[in-house]
Amino acid sequence: MTISRIGKSGIKGEQNKSLSEANKTRPLSIEYLVIAGGGGSGGATYQDSSGGAGGAGGYRTNRSGQTSGGGASAEETFIVPKSTNLTVTVGAGGTAGPTPNGSNGKMGGTGSSSVFHIVTSLGGGGGFEFYSGATRSFNPNSPDIDNNAGLVGSGGGGSWGAGAVGSGAGVGRTGQGYNGGVGYFGAGSDRAGAGGGGAGAVGGNASSSTGGNGGNGVSSDITGSAVTRAGGGGGAGVSGGAGGSGGAGDGEGTVGTLGGTGTVNTGSGAGASRGYTSTAIGGSAGGSGIVILRWATADATITVGAGLTSSSATDGSDTVVTFTAGTGTVSFS
Repeated sequence: MTISRIGKSGIKGEQNKSLSEANKTRPLSIEYLVIAGGGGSGGATYQDSSGGAGGAGGYRTNRSGQTSGGGASAEETFIVPKSTNLTVTVGAGGTAGPTPNGSNGKMGGTGSSSVFHIVTSLGGGGGFEFYSGATRSFNPNSPDIDNNAGLVGSGGGGSWGAGAVGSGAGVGRTGQGYNGGVGYFGAGSDRAGAGGGGAGAVGGNASSSTGGNGGNGVSSDITGSAVTRAGGGGGAGVSGGAGGSGGAGDGEGTVGTLGGTGTVNTGSGAGASRGYTSTAIGGSAGGSGIVILRWATADATITVGAGLTSSSATDGSDTVVTFTAGTGTVSFS
């Protein structure tokens, strides 16, 4: 009778093969940072008026020991299936508010949402437009309906207004960002816009002729180095407000001058513009968002589909992939 024998090396080979096969189907634990596009700033009317600033895009992370926007704790451990297409979208920054052609300002565009699988960060609110005190109502076709109802990541800053609805602050979404500030109306040049809400702080109110500062962003070391992102833009006035930390645009103090744009891939809001006696002016654009994923290198490899712009790096025993533009799918194996 012949007895077959398997050597130690053969047993190890079979064990390693079994482990490899199991790893292909085992769900993967992922750390993420998902930041939406920041809001654009509103256009400013004439008569020494100043626009409201854009709010930061929604900020969500589950990296241990760090915070999401609006002062929320890091989200729960996130497990994704392997060999399954998962959506990734990097939200664009909100558009600049158009130059007004009448006595009312024009609101800055809301940023676009960023997505990883079932995690969605909402775009930042645009800087509020000014409505005349006579109407005292929202335009039903305007994005400030969403901005006022907490349907944006961080709220846009309020523009100046004589008792107008548009002077109020935008409302940030819980767990993603903070509210914007309130604009100020006074005589002559005492008309200033408020700062946009940031992921890390409320946007500042305007005061007399001084624009409100933007709310600060939040720092994350998910890539291996600490980086602050998602600040709110600064409001405009005779003295412009500073943009919040993390790449937000400053508000303008010089008449007839555009506010600063939000920095690309930070999700930060735009700074507000300042009009003059006979000159209206448009707003500025918010910064685009970003999606960053991190996992143990030994646990999986990633396949990035068409339509996404990404880069990959390692930090210790982990892989970090950063998405800076586009929409598409990824899968892990």
